[in-house]
Amino acid sequence: MSTTYTIETSHLRKEYSRKVAVADLDLQVGQGEVFGFLGPNGAGKTTSIKMLLGLAKPTNGGAQLLGRPIGDPQSRSRVGFLPEHFRFHDWLNGAEFLDLHAQLYGLSESDRRQRIPALLKRVGLEEHAAKKLHGYSKGMLQRIGLAQALLNRPAVVFLDEPTSGLDPIGRILVRDIIRELRAEGTTVFLNSHLLSEVEITCDRVVFIKHGTVIKAITLKEIEQGATQVQIRVGALSPAHDRTELERGLLQFGADVDVDADHIRVTVANQQTLPELARWLIGQGLDVYELKPQRISLEDMFLQIVGRDGGL
Repeated sequence: MSTTYTIETSHLRKEYSRKVAVADLDLQVGQGEVFGFLGPNGAGKTTSIKMLLGLAKPTNGGAQLLGRPIGDPQSRSRVGFLPEHFRFHDWLNGAEFLDLHAQLYGLSESDRRQRIPALLKRVGLEEHAAKKLHGYSKGMLQRIGLAQALLNRPAVVFLDEPTSGLDPIGRILVRDIIRELRAEGTTVFLNSHLLSEVEITCDRVVFIKHGTVIKAITLKEIEQGATQVQIRVGALSPAHDRTELERGLLQFGADVDVDADHIRVTVANQQTLPELARWLIGQGLDVYELKPQRISLEDMFLQIVGRDGGL
C-alpha cells in the first residue's frame, strides 16, 4: 500500500462465528477529503469503521491509516471519533468531560485551558460548560461529542451519524465544522443516514453492500449527472403507437415510460432537453410542460442499493 492516502484498505474482511460482516472492502480516501460511507443497515459500515479504528481485528486483508497499519498507536493518536451510540460520563459537566479526554490525549494544561473553551464556543455550548451532562439534551450531547472528537486536532475524523438528534440549526453547525476541517486539510470519514446532508457536505461517496464497495462517485458527478424529465403532452391519438414512442425516446435516455398524457425519461444531462422537445413535436405531440429534475443522492441510493436494502 502507498502512503498517499489517509485511509487505504485492500480486501479487508471480517467474520464473526462464520457470519461475514465485511466481505471484501477496498477503499482509498485522500487527505482533506470529506468522504461519505453509505449503505443499508447490515452492510458492514460499523464493523468497517471499528476495523479502521483498531477496535476490531480483520479476519483477512490489510489496511493503513495515516500511512501506518491500523491499530498503530502513533496513527490512533491523530484520530478523532464520534460514535453513533455513545455513553458519556454524565456526572461530569461539559468542561470537565472535555478536560478528561484532553488529558487522555496528552494535552498540556496550558493547551487545555485554550482548547476547551474554544471548542465549547464552536459547538454552541459555551453557556452550558458548567452543566452536568445528564442534563444535556440529545442534540447537546451530540455537540459535546463532536467537540471531544476534535480535541487533539486530528488528521482524520470519523463521524458516525453526527447529525442524529440535531435540529436544522445544529445540522448547519456540524456542516460548517466539517467544511472548516476540510479547509484545514483534515480528512472526514462520514457515515450518515441523512443523505441530503451527505449530498451537501461530501466530496465523494461510496455505496457498500455486504461489506463490498459496489459504486464510488464524486458529488460533482451527481451535480452534473442524470436528470429525470417529466413531460406533459396532449392525449395520445390512435395514430400514436406507444411502443414506438418508447423506442424512439430511448435515443435520448433510459427509464422511459409513456402514459396517456405523461412521459417520463431519464437523460444523461440537460443539454439533451431542446432536442428531446423538438423530437416530440415532430412526432405530432403537443408539449405543454417539460419538467427536469436532477437525480438526488437518495434516488441514486435506491437505484444502486435497491429498495429492499433500506437505510
